[in-house]
Amino acid sequence: MGDTLDCWNIADLREKARRRLPLGVWEYLERGVEDETGMARNREGFERLTFRPRVLRKVDRIDLRTDMLGSESALPFAIAPTGAAGMMWYKGDLALARAAAKAGVPFCISSASTMDVEEFAGIEGTRWFQLYMWEDRELSYQVVQRAHDVGCEALFVTLDLPVPPNREYLWRNGFGMPFQLNASNVPDIITHPRWLAGVVGRYMLDGGLPQQANLPKALKHSVARGAKPGALFKQDNLDWDGVKKLRDLWPGKFVLKGVLHPEDARLALDMGADGVVVSNHGARAIDHAIAAIDALPAIVEAVGGRMNVLLDSGIRRGSDVVKALALGADGAMVGRATLYGMAAAGEPGVTRAIDLLGSETSRTMAMLGLTAVDQIDEAVLA
Repeated sequence: MGDTLDCWNIADLREKARRRLPLGVWEYLERGVEDETGMARNREGFERLTFRPRVLRKVDRIDLRTDMLGSESALPFAIAPTGAAGMMWYKGDLALARAAAKAGVPFCISSASTMDVEEFAGIEGTRWFQLYMWEDRELSYQVVQRAHDVGCEALFVTLDLPVPPNREYLWRNGFGMPFQLNASNVPDIITHPRWLAGVVGRYMLDGGLPQQANLPKALKHSVARGAKPGALFKQDNLDWDGVKKLRDLWPGKFVLKGVLHPEDARLALDMGADGVVVSNHGARAIDHAIAAIDALPAIVEAVGGRMNVLLDSGIRRGSDVVKALALGADGAMVGRATLYGMAAAGEPGVTRAIDLLGSETSRTMAMLGLTAVDQIDEAVLA
């Protein structure tokens, strides 16, 4: 934890991560799509909301425990799935998973991880699995079964990337897929020796650059090579019938991630989903999308308490978590915030990020005169 003890908020962790990472990796973590209006809109959505505190409410004991998708969480947020964690820290997904388990919060494994789902089997705590559909649908059905076999309690199907997003900077800096060395990124990589030795160097000593995981051995490919036939993520032909087949295959909790329209939330409820994640993919899918926090109230109203609603995109403070709960979310998911911690210092950095968000959530509740998560409602907002 030594590297992060002088970090007093998520912004401090973000700055440490920015200094440690080469520009291309940093831009993958930090940036959006096209004209990149969305990240500011996500933050403006939170900042527009204000609190109306109560006083003299005896707040010496704050209980942050809550239930998400049938599992108890020590804090009212979970760690969201993030696919490139392994390029920011050596086996970074494990750092996220272990820190989440120690903190008692759920962790969602990404199907775009550089680690197979079986590598998380020994980690205690609540584990969820996030799915992008491959071009060869049988590969997707197989990994869904594998996720269930290793104890994942919920399946999250990400819907908001029907086609690849337009992240132009990745092609300029060579950090797209496949990764390409070029005249600008080679000097940048060399001038970040901690990342070069601690990430690339360790992978090379361990057998080579990380691979796209969760594929059969014959189809796996390193980040420096393009996907083999059948192993491309492909969702442009996915519809409600395709999602219903996944619902029928999956015996656990079933969640659709990337929902911004209330009618889609109603359709998710009708087809048997247990929850939705209100998310604009952290402003990394379509530019000019509505902020997730602004989309939340209509979706909460549409499902009427009949399914779990989680909020993702833009959370940087514990007060953001409280605002999401006040607008009806059953919990929040944090992505970049914990990635900043991981990219800054590995597992201790993730722990620091979780601790910061947890303490900020507790403090905000106390300032509002609340002592338990189930007391948070729209009355706390001005």
